[in-house]
Amino acid sequence: MTGAENYTGDVKPGDAPQTRRLAQLTITKVAVDPQTSNNCYLLRCSSTGDQVLIDAAAEPDALLPLIGDSGVTQVVTTHQHWDHHRALAAVVGATGAEVVAGIPDADAITAQTGVPVTRAVKQGDTVAVGDCNLEVIAIAGHTPGSIALLYDDPGGHPHLFTGDSLFPGGVGNTFGDEGAFAQLIDDVETKVFQRLPDETWFYPGHGGDSTLGAERPHLAEWRARGW
Repeated sequence: MTGAENYTGDVKPGDAPQTRRLAQLTITKVAVDPQTSNNCYLLRCSSTGDQVLIDAAAEPDALLPLIGDSGVTQVVTTHQHWDHHRALAAVVGATGAEVVAGIPDADAITAQTGVPVTRAVKQGDTVAVGDCNLEVIAIAGHTPGSIALLYDDPGGHPHLFTGDSLFPGGVGNTFGDEGAFAQLIDDVETKVFQRLPDETWFYPGHGGDSTLGAERPHLAEWRARGW
């Protein structure tokens, strides 16, 4: 694993995880499944040791050793698409973690995985990682119940986990649905770009990371192209 000074966010399935150590929170990123290359994020509170996993996407044989004996208190599923929760049953079965998801996607996640969503969340709710808090940002469009998770580092800049709602180079896929695209680009613009500063670092569900400052100049271009 790498320290904060070496963290790039560029990981591929089969690569070693990368770890970023903030003053109060440690972020470990690992990519799973060569076909879909999903990112999973393990967050650890520095003071309590409590851990939360964002997207148990696949490969429990990789995720469970990463989690280790400390376990996880919660697994957050950013949205209902199958590639983001294939290891959910195995991780929850091994750890007894609470299952968190956005309200509109919760029933679909349970239907697809057989795992009850024990806490369905909405805009403004919080998810605790020990003494740290993640704020839920509801971003509809990619799916009705997609959520992003904001950690506003008191000693630095914000960190945002965006699932498949925001990537370097554009918003998530809306599969040709013009209404869904309008909802997604509006939510991303108003709830993310209008609120958060350029130095906000974001962590998507696939591929590399970016900052809002790097992407902000392209918002009008994304809206005009319609994807």
